Amino acid sequence: MALGTNHMTGTTDGSPAGGTQGVFIPELWSDEVLGAYKSNLVLANLISKMNHNGKKGDTVHIPVPTRGTANPKAVETQVVLNTATDTDKPISINQHYEYSRLIEDILSKQALTSMRAFYTDDAGYALATQVDTALWIAAYNLQAGDGAATNFGDKAVLGGDGSTLFVGANDVATALTDAGIRTIIQKLDDSDTPMSDRFLVVPPVEKKNLTGIARFTEQAFVGEAAGSSTIRTGLIGDMYGVPIYVSTNAPTDVAGSQDSRACLLAHKSALVLIEQMGVRTQTQYKQEWLGDLFTADTIYGVGELRDTAGIVIAVPA
Repeated sequence: MALGTNHMTGTTDGSPAGGTQGVFIPELWSDEVLGAYKSNLVLANLISKMNHNGKKGDTVHIPVPTRGTANPKAVETQVVLNTATDTDKPISINQHYEYSRLIEDILSKQALTSMRAFYTDDAGYALATQVDTALWIAAYNLQAGDGAATNFGDKAVLGGDGSTLFVGANDVATALTDAGIRTIIQKLDDSDTPMSDRFLVVPPVEKKNLTGIARFTEQAFVGEAAGSSTIRTGLIGDMYGVPIYVSTNAPTDVAGSQDSRACLLAHKSALVLIEQMGVRTQTQYKQEWLGDLFTADTIYGVGELRDTAGIVIAVPA
């Protein structure tokens, strides 16, 4: 992979002839790490996201208004005021993660330029995975769940029926079914969760299962035609208006009688990600180590925003 113009020597072949630091161009490192970070995020692109870059403080208080009611207007009487006290949801910004590599002089002199491409992609992937994992853990609190409990919290339901809780050590997770998905969708409907901006995130094993459910693939249901149909291409699409995404980072639970994986059916208001510092990259030459220190880091906070707007689902691993 060519590095482009060397800022120290003016060369265009990407060679390190101008010195060790000539191969480390901070602007390109930053762009490439950020690109890899964004391309590997799944949940963060689906839930609520707040930019807190450059602002002070370690806690963000998000208003949670109480829904009001419509009242009949009686003739020649005062209107009825909605007087419910609104609350707020505090989200702590307490997560600071970094990814660092020391590239020694001998390595930067002898290694292929593709080394940088690997490190930037690996840094972005590692940070994206950490953020994604934090959001999954926050999801264990949905439906008044205990996020500290094992088995995906204590409010995860079985994929087979969408209602039986998966909480015991001897519980056996069941694969998603048409009926199970409809039951979970109804739970969100009953809690007055908006119909738009919902999503279902599944592990790869459930992608295989979903393509075998008629309601997911049959042409009459998905409204596709000819060569673009899901049954021909195998692409993940949507079911009952809920887009379906695949994540290799869907958590695995080993506390039950068999290994299980988590799915999440939710609305974007269920969880929130607050970035106080987006992905930052820095390089510094360390003479005592005779090498360049490359570090990428980010500061953020995650939390549950709307308790009834999502449900964790347990399926077989």
